[in-house]
Amino acid sequence: MSDKIFIFDTTLRDGEQVPGCQLDTNEKVIIAKELELLGVDVIEAGFPISSPGDYKSVMEISKAVNDPIICALSRAVEKDIEVAAESLKYAKRKRIHTGIGASDAHIKYKFNSTREQIIERAVAAVKFAKKYVEDVEFYAEDAGRADTVYLAQMVEAVIAAGATVVNIPDTTGYCLPWDYGQKIKYLMENVSNVHKAILSCHCHNDLGMATANTIAGIANGARQVEVTMNGIGERAGNTSLEEVAMIIKTHQTLNAHCNIDSKRLNQLSSMVSTMMNMPVQPNKAIVGANAFAHSSGIHQDGVIKHRENYEVIAPEDVGVDQSSIILTARSGKAALRYHLDRLDYKLEKAQLEEVYQRFLIMADANKDIGDDDLIMMMDGKLNNNNIEIGDVQVVSGKPLKPVATVELMINGERVTASASGSGSINAALSAIDNIVGEQMSLDRFNVDSLVHGTREAGKVSLRVLYNDKLYFGIGEDDDIVMASVQAYVNAINKMKFETKKEVMGMAS
Repeated sequence: MSDKIFIFDTTLRDGEQVPGCQLDTNEKVIIAKELELLGVDVIEAGFPISSPGDYKSVMEISKAVNDPIICALSRAVEKDIEVAAESLKYAKRKRIHTGIGASDAHIKYKFNSTREQIIERAVAAVKFAKKYVEDVEFYAEDAGRADTVYLAQMVEAVIAAGATVVNIPDTTGYCLPWDYGQKIKYLMENVSNVHKAILSCHCHNDLGMATANTIAGIANGARQVEVTMNGIGERAGNTSLEEVAMIIKTHQTLNAHCNIDSKRLNQLSSMVSTMMNMPVQPNKAIVGANAFAHSSGIHQDGVIKHRENYEVIAPEDVGVDQSSIILTARSGKAALRYHLDRLDYKLEKAQLEEVYQRFLIMADANKDIGDDDLIMMMDGKLNNNNIEIGDVQVVSGKPLKPVATVELMINGERVTASASGSGSINAALSAIDNIVGEQMSLDRFNVDSLVHGTREAGKVSLRVLYNDKLYFGIGEDDDIVMASVQAYVNAINKMKFETKKEVMGMAS
């Protein structure tokens, strides 16, 4: 048996069934192209009979994507299958995914039928689909609650009819991992022609076990997994693509591998979250904002000393720049030193002790502490500012480009310059560049709104890149342009102070 696990992504079909997550065709094509770059083997592009929009999306994705198999969903109904086949006419590699209920509950209450009649309909659907495509996947809906012996009879029958993949869905998320694993194991051992097809796992997360059930399926012989980015999908969602991919990568004992380029996971997770208006919970495994964040002092100290003390996955492996050491009142000196070193504040042991006491006071008053808070805490303690802000004036208004005039005091000398820009802030910062005469680039710019009593102010935090080093700055003022100027000058003062240290042989 092959150790390759085929990744069947249904973000654009099952994932898009979440209320409020609907995408237009262009958006689906964009995500499909990213899924191709990610390395998925199959993209379930939609349910063509369900709407003209879904039909168009399957067709356009078929045109846009080259490597993955493009799959269209249908019921075990001839018209569904005909429309699915038509929507796939431009696909380089095509698959029709058809099926019917396998549990007694579905047979009785959904189809008002019998077990024997359902198998007949299943076989007929597969044979009809084979007239259009060679690659036919059959889904035995609600297989998780189906009688296993009957399920085996159905699987054997559809494989004999030509099914190349048989999907064993835990449609309601009911199964326990060992039960689902045993179901796959039974099919592998008791379906005489199972070697002619691939068994596939399609697990829902109603009881929070979708990923565990899918891994149990892999461990017992399934070689395709049906997943979505961020685990989105009907009700509580589907098996999460990123979780399964990283479990396969992390646990060599599974003796399995897949083609997912894990470094693209974080970026695609953000894209899907944004385009589908479906936020990712912060504590979501692999792609959540807190997946690589540490706030406890004990954990922070351990991670700083050796990442694997508290992380089984390197953040870089999933496209995250680095672990986050979050500063809170629970953080210790090791975490504080880590961040101060990163911001280029080098402290002796005694200095760190004094600063740590000030940090705790500030941390008790805030939920967490960011770079700008640290800079505010440290400014005036270690850096000798030699640039002060004088006057700032901005003239703007259509059709003229904004023009800013900035006056700075540099070592007691008053210097003024003007510049135009795409906006008032850009013009003001360009005027400062003209005064300072350095080749700098703005690497990050962020504005937050603050309320002090009845007064609202803007807080600007930014990062400047100079000679391959980053310098942070913050500013706060009622006028957002002035706050931006303060932050920019704040960063430049750090840059100038660092340059002075290097000239004097003081650089650490």
